[in-house]
Amino acid sequence: MIKLRFYIALALMTAAMAAVAQQAVPDSLLRRYAAAMLMVGFKGDSITPESDAVRYVRDLHVGGIILFDVDLTGTKQLGSRNITTRQRLRQLTSRLRSYSSEPLLIALDQEGGRVARLKPQYGYEPTVSHRHLGEVNNRDTTMHYARLMADELAWSGVNMNLAPDVDVNVNAECPVIGQLGRSFSADTAVVAQNAEWFIDAHHAAGVACAVKHFPGHGSSASDSHYGLTDVTDTWLPSELHPFGQLIARGKIDAVMTAHIFNRQLDAELPATLSHNMLTRLLRNRLGFKGVILTDDMYMQGIVDNYAIEDAIALAINAGADMLVMGNNITTGYEPDRPFRVVQMIVDAVNAGKISAERLRESYERIKILKKRLK
Repeated sequence: MIKLRFYIALALMTAAMAAVAQQAVPDSLLRRYAAAMLMVGFKGDSITPESDAVRYVRDLHVGGIILFDVDLTGTKQLGSRNITTRQRLRQLTSRLRSYSSEPLLIALDQEGGRVARLKPQYGYEPTVSHRHLGEVNNRDTTMHYARLMADELAWSGVNMNLAPDVDVNVNAECPVIGQLGRSFSADTAVVAQNAEWFIDAHHAAGVACAVKHFPGHGSSASDSHYGLTDVTDTWLPSELHPFGQLIARGKIDAVMTAHIFNRQLDAELPATLSHNMLTRLLRNRLGFKGVILTDDMYMQGIVDNYAIEDAIALAINAGADMLVMGNNITTGYEPDRPFRVVQMIVDAVNAGKISAERLRESYERIKILKKRLK
């Protein structure tokens, strides 16, 4: 009985100490951590002191900005969002940095081929798809096209490419990967090798890369932008090989998650929200120490199935370090969304749903990534 009372008292004391430690972190510091975890989008190819982008960078201190060339919440025409010409993009990124008191990640998707925000229409060089590079499967060819893209990104003031796509082309009819030529190959060795060349070319230009979409989207039959995609019956363990090989070689700066169900790996939660996939598999088993980014948290695959407050808490507890919120999908543009999300995170910490330590871990990983950039 005495021993039982001791363990009960110890448990109560431990809980009380944890509560005190949690309370000891002021909201101002929690907001700083939470804002650093956001990569957000905005409208316009130029900014003023009153612009949403400036409020996010100057006032909220977000960790990252994501840029697009097409405004999917508006006209959906080329050049309707942030990218219209090379010179204007360079001016935009320079102005964004001038408002930031800390290093700022500025990112976009420049895979090449069908997924390229920097298009010839805006004065950039033509690109080729991952599929083309995988078919050629030649170091000089992949390095040439990747370095061309990386140099243009760097000149334009973009320091992170949300690429390469290391999904394995398991299903060539996959509407969001295979049909768009976004996979290097159905051969995991070809995927890993070309991805490594692609990343090396970017690193030579001082641009970080975020490989995607963990733990593999290439076998899916649907697009997670428009609903939760289930790959339980089609996913192959070999789809992890490119991630594992690139991690082992120390090549990966960041990994982007997929909003996919894979009950082979988690019986209940999609990858973005899964501790089993992000922490136990990606961090512990594969040994990844860098930044984990989510795909856009407002995709229908998430918001149609979870309250956003719950999804954010699940993603952070799963191991995600940066939450992407491009404000550029079918769920609409909301100017104050980043501010509300920061408050959601602070409230979740104060309610004991997320630990302050979990936020601090992500903050430190993001700082390390930023220090490596030129």
